[in-house]
Order: sequence, then structure tokens, then C-alpha cells
Amino acid sequence: MFDLEGSDDQRLQRARARVAVQFGFRDGRTRLARLHQSGSAKALMPDLPGSPEVVFLNTAGGLTGGDRVEFNLDLEAGARATATTQAAERVYAAASGVARMRCRASVGAGGALDWLPQETILYDRAALERETVIDLAGDARLLFCETLVLGRAAMGEELRALRLRDRREIRRDGRPELVDCVRMDEGVLALAADPAVLGGARAVALLALVAPGAEDALGPVRALLDEPGVAAAASAWNGRCLVRLMAGDAWPLRRQMIRLLTQIRGTAPPRVWQM
Repeated sequence: MFDLEGSDDQRLQRARARVAVQFGFRDGRTRLARLHQSGSAKALMPDLPGSPEVVFLNTAGGLTGGDRVEFNLDLEAGARATATTQAAERVYAAASGVARMRCRASVGAGGALDWLPQETILYDRAALERETVIDLAGDARLLFCETLVLGRAAMGEELRALRLRDRREIRRDGRPELVDCVRMDEGVLALAADPAVLGGARAVALLALVAPGAEDALGPVRALLDEPGVAAAASAWNGRCLVRLMAGDAWPLRRQMIRLLTQIRGTAPPRVWQM
């Protein structure tokens, strides 16, 4: 057992990082209104046609116990944008303390956000607490995904110790639309092969479309849930369409996710997702 509750060792260098991006909507276009960056957190905005794309980046190269990272994105009414990460976020072994990540986004009425981070890879003895909160106003649209990978199968990694608290909350006009919490520790890992837990899966994901009429996406989404090596199920109700996926390895799950995102978006995922 390793120390997750103890205070951070101040002798070790810790990441302290924050980035905040705000877009307005002027003259029929989404335009950058504000950008703040500090520490190892950066936001890249490639020059692409169409709506802006924000690529969040943690230049520290990964997270470990004691690190603090915060990503913020605000879209004013009518603004549209895609947010992603430059690469998979790696959470390394923690000697002490817990890595904490906070992600916040807001979307004004008539706006649209595709929140599409790449995978989070958890190494043995990783300790992560992450909270993602997205506020939608009026008829705003959100496409959201989150993928967790329990070690790298190709490297033969096995997770024996872990602490994960991953909370995702989506609200519309201040009321919860979707609250999804993932908690993993040694007890869960010990039962990972049980069909009632992970069924031996090393990669799990949530894909959610939260928008007026999201139920219409259910049929086309279900028709795509045939990727070999991936178990998935989809449901829809009251302006939500959810897909849960699990696989023995991250690659087939990623292929399935790319197909789903392409179907829902009507275009390929962000360029940094390209395999």
C-alpha cells in the first residue's frame, strides 16, 4: 500500500497550471475574447476552417501526486467550438498526495461545444481526483466524451494499486442533466475480471450527446456498435443520448469512438485524434 492521504512532499517539484479560454460571437463568427495561461497549462488554437478548435496541453508531460491542473473554456451565446487535448493524459505513480484536475466549461444559449479530450492513461499506483463541470444555457448543445485506460496492454502493465475519483457533471440552466461518477481503488482492481465490474476490460469510455432532440441520434449510433473487441450499449431520453463502451485494449475502443464521433459530428474528430 502506498500513501495517498499524506501531505505533498514539498521537496519535489509540483505542477501548478491553469488555462482559461473565452470565445464570443461577433458578426456571425466565433472569435477569441480572452486567453490566460500559467504554469505548464497551455491552449493551442490551430488555424482551421470553420469553428475554432482549442487544444489543451499540459507541458509537464503527465500528472503525479501533488500536481494541480485546471482547464477552463467559456462560450458566449451563439459561439461554437471544439475542445480536445494534444495527446493522452498520463497519470504516473504517486509517491504521496493526489493529482487534482479541474475542468470547467460553459456554453451560452444557441452555442455548441464538442468536449473531446483524448484518453487518460492510469499507471500503477496512480492517484487522481478529477472534476469536470459543464454548464449549458437554454438550447445549447454538448457532445462529450471521456476515456480511461488502465495501464498499457502492449507494455504488459498491470495495475495493482490505484486511487481514482472522476466526477463529470453536466447542467442546463443550473439543473443537473447528467452526473456520472467513477471511483476505482484496489478493491475494484481485485474484482476487475468479474462481469459485474469490468469484465476484464482495460479501457472504458462514456460518450454523451446532450442537446434538444438528442434522442434522434440513437438509431444511427446503435447501428455502429459493432467494432470487434468492444462491448457497448446506447440509450436515449429527454435530450440525452449516452453510449458506454469497454474493451480489453485502448485501440479498438478508440476506433469505435472515432466512428461514433464522426457520425454524430458529421465530420472527423479533431486532427490530433488521427491515428
